[in-house]
Amino acid sequence: MAYLQTDISKVTTRVLQSMKAQGEKIAMLTAYDFSMAALLDKAKIDVILVGDSAANVMEGYNTTLPITLDEMIVYGSSVARASKRALVVVDMPFGTYQGNSKMALASAIRIMKETGADAVKMEGGEEVLESISRILSAGIPVMGHLGLTPQSINKFGTYAVRATDEQEAEQVVRDAHILEKAGCFAIVLEKVPAKLAARIAQEIKIPIIGIGAGAGVDGQVLVLQDMLGITQQFKPRYLRLYGTFGEGICSAVRQYIDDVKTESFPNDKEQY
Repeated sequence: MAYLQTDISKVTTRVLQSMKAQGEKIAMLTAYDFSMAALLDKAKIDVILVGDSAANVMEGYNTTLPITLDEMIVYGSSVARASKRALVVVDMPFGTYQGNSKMALASAIRIMKETGADAVKMEGGEEVLESISRILSAGIPVMGHLGLTPQSINKFGTYAVRATDEQEAEQVVRDAHILEKAGCFAIVLEKVPAKLAARIAQEIKIPIIGIGAGAGVDGQVLVLQDMLGITQQFKPRYLRLYGTFGEGICSAVRQYIDDVKTESFPNDKEQY
């Protein structure tokens, strides 16, 4: 199959819309640094998400809440410098947009100006509509995020599947329509029932990208370190391992330690 994404030099929000229209799935992964982003871009990933999951993966926090706007800008700029082709989306961290649309716009402008990214991502539906609308009015593309929204973990009290009851499911559907009408270019759906996600993808004209949301959506996203087996403590049902690099790294480091201890590194050819 000739994929649309192989024929273009730069993925844009318009390209993603064309991919949905043509039935081509969107492949999205996270990255937080220059080296990993360069590899993803070389492999022709469609979208790179600079996720606030950096709080967990890169900084060791239990939730995404502690990460700051300044930190997200550092990660985002590193990824954007490496990404020539992929669409780069940066998460707006907790506390930079909820309840204050002027702060939201200022935060989004900082992200766009200081990182060179292509778009921002925000969690929530109707409750953050004012902030989303203000950011969109400035010409900044916004990707929405519904279902399990990790920044609301203290409200939910669990990372369990969301929208399993009819009332919450209908709210997610309503929020998806609200985000589409507001002008979001895509929506991430996290940990919701597959049937619900498929319904939303059929009803909504913008791309729906799932994580733990089944196969009936327009694309998929995973955390890079999770799918490569580097984050070894995190193995949710929706995660497919595409490598065991965590074990490989440990093995390489053990060999290096042994070589140093036994004085076999460096050898005559590895010195000046």
